Amino acid sequence: MAIASETLLRQSEDLKAQALQELASADSSSRLEEWRVTYLGRRGRLSLLLRSIGDLATPEERRLVGAAANAVKEALEAAFAQREAALKTAELEAQATAGRIDITLPGRPVVTGRLHPTTQIIREICAAFVSMGFQVVEGPEVEWDAYNFEKLNIPKDHPARDMWSTLWIDYVDEKGERP
Repeated sequence: MAIASETLLRQSEDLKAQALQELASADSSSRLEEWRVTYLGRRGRLSLLLRSIGDLATPEERRLVGAAANAVKEALEAAFAQREAALKTAELEAQATAGRIDITLPGRPVVTGRLHPTTQIIREICAAFVSMGFQVVEGPEVEWDAYNFEKLNIPKDHPARDMWSTLWIDYVDEKGERP
């Protein structure tokens, strides 16, 4: 059964167009390998086309269709090599950028501590008193005898000091007296 040379020429051009279109849509190395097996492999579509050249009637038709089929094969192999190089470059760039740290990004915020609950309550209470018009003044935890009596010019033997003798502090000054 003889095949017309025009049919094989048209098939080779259709095969080239379809193969280039599918090659452009191959976006990974595995899909690229599938494309290579489908079109350029030993049992691929191009190999089937080349085998059918032997069914042509005259040697002139075989030479004409063979030259066209080989041109298609070379074009597909060149396009495959170019696409393979582009995909390898893209994959290498993706791997390189995946491991990098972008130093232009802002850093992670430092987690600040919190106030002790007692300190929070004291501050809330002070804020409440300030809002009512009071003034908050900090001083010593225990008032000394000197501040309560001597700086108010109350002598040591004054009867008012007997009423206030409830201040007991384990402190002895340089003279050996308790303040």
